[in-house]
Amino acid sequence: MSREQAVAKAQAYFDSGMMKTDLTRLVAIPTESQNPDRAEELPRYIDQEMIPLLKSMGFTCRIMTHPKAKGPFLFAERFEAHGLPTIFGYGHGDVIRGLDKDWHEGLSPWQLKEIGDRWYGRGVVDNKGQHLINLQALKCVLELRGSLGFNSKYLIEMGEEMGSPGLRELCMEHAELFKADVLIASDGPRLNQDRPTLFLGSRGGMTFDLTIDAREGGHHSGNWGGILSDPGIQLAHALATITSPTGQIRIHEWVPKELPAAVSRVLVDCEIDGGTDGPTIDPNWGEPHLTPAEQVFGWCSFDILAMKVGNPETPVNAVPPKAWARCQLRFVVGIDVDDILPALRRHLDRHGFGMVLVNQSRDEVFHATRLDPDDVWVTWALASLARTTNKKPALLPNLGGSLPNDIFSEILGLRTIWVPHSYPGCSQHAPNEHLPVAIAREGLGMMAGLYWDLGENAPAL
Repeated sequence: MSREQAVAKAQAYFDSGMMKTDLTRLVAIPTESQNPDRAEELPRYIDQEMIPLLKSMGFTCRIMTHPKAKGPFLFAERFEAHGLPTIFGYGHGDVIRGLDKDWHEGLSPWQLKEIGDRWYGRGVVDNKGQHLINLQALKCVLELRGSLGFNSKYLIEMGEEMGSPGLRELCMEHAELFKADVLIASDGPRLNQDRPTLFLGSRGGMTFDLTIDAREGGHHSGNWGGILSDPGIQLAHALATITSPTGQIRIHEWVPKELPAAVSRVLVDCEIDGGTDGPTIDPNWGEPHLTPAEQVFGWCSFDILAMKVGNPETPVNAVPPKAWARCQLRFVVGIDVDDILPALRRHLDRHGFGMVLVNQSRDEVFHATRLDPDDVWVTWALASLARTTNKKPALLPNLGGSLPNDIFSEILGLRTIWVPHSYPGCSQHAPNEHLPVAIAREGLGMMAGLYWDLGENAPAL
């Protein structure tokens, strides 16, 4: 028994075609949490796929529910001995809407298909493929050594794509049951396709709607244009006050006072690369004094996700009665989440846009978190990944996107270490979601090495 054998066993699982077979079954279950018609698929994913896998590893499994949740939670536990570290694992089995009609010809979100060096299908990276990699690596270590050498708890939720409703309350109510020492999980992308990556938290995310409801019904633009206010024009001007013409945020409560030195230090050698299919970075967009990596992982960003005024499909000659925009702020540690919308209200009022209504678009908000980059567990995990891959891993203070990480770090009090098995150009949340097979194979080896090391030389608690 050796670490090298554990890594080889995990990669043999990939080479044999078993991972492709297993992931094909997972992808075929259309677990769209945003689609009420798919509600029955959420428990099926847990009952049909996750419980049998975890039970085969000696986990005891428990289905948990919460009134706010869109689907069930699966909590699984394997206890080996007192005095051993307890590792908390996490994944989500729900996926974003399939968008079936928008995929390339010959592709379907619910059928895994291999083209070149990629596997296509909804959930191959977000998040079915990622937690499958981790669970199978865990299984390989267990089968080879006969034990893990640590205690393991695992939580699979089915509502992350809806903002994880009920997860916060569940963890508050069952904090003792979920008690552990460190979270080790996988979601989001690597820094780039070729570089193993570790991130320590996530940016927060809040979506909200800006609306102007001027009057009932449209009115002929020839008869009324020029004497009726145009909500589209008003909303466009209101939105234009939020950032500069190049995207620099102008609401001071929405940006940190400074970029922490530890964040700048770990981002020095981090270069964002979306691969051949990724977009080209616009060098003159956003905060002018920051590098692209500092902007994504150390700063805040504002985006307009959608807008509507009049009837875009069939425009008519009428002054529109309403205008609407859905907006989003991604924010880092240091931003007061409770003041985001009040600060926006004050800003709009100062600029004379009292007619703009501001409403949070959903109840759940992802909070910003990050573990100290100098934490001993971070140093240990980086060394483990480097040993397996013979590469220098990228260390990111937090993911650019959002995760329910604050629930684990703040409510459960866990160190949080994320090892992503995807890359920025994976088309996550879009048609043609895909997983490069090289990342899957390398990810299996990395996680097997990490779990092996946990049983041999985990940091002192």
